[in-house]
Amino acid sequence: MSAPLLLDTCAVIWAANGTDAALRTCLRKAHEDRTPIWMSPITAWEIGTLAAGGRIGIARPVLSWFEDVLAKSGAKLAELGPKTLVASTELPDGMHRDLADRIIVATAREHGLRIVTRDRKILSYAEKGHVMAVAC
Repeated sequence: MSAPLLLDTCAVIWAANGTDAALRTCLRKAHEDRTPIWMSPITAWEIGTLAAGGRIGIARPVLSWFEDVLAKSGAKLAELGPKTLVASTELPDGMHRDLADRIIVATAREHGLRIVTRDRKILSYAEKGHVMAVAC
């Protein structure tokens, strides 16, 4: 079995919308292979921030939306404790400053997870060998 998956915020949003064929294929294969899927609590924060700023539209309370997406996806919620938070401040080799991305990367590194993302900065960081990632 390959490394468990950690959905980046963009992947969570696309999975919830169900409109991204490549992501649907990736997640379907993960379920078929019984590859565990994880989400970070920082994703709920980032989605809330995006919704509050008008960058995405969610027609109901963000927490309720996030909890439903988590339940329907079969994903587990990764722990977000002091170890991960401090690790996010100590990432090697010039990881960019985006808070949510840093926490997602630190979570993946701590738990041996592959990040599912289209974020070019995370994918470039993975190419340097600092984290596992798969483009979707």
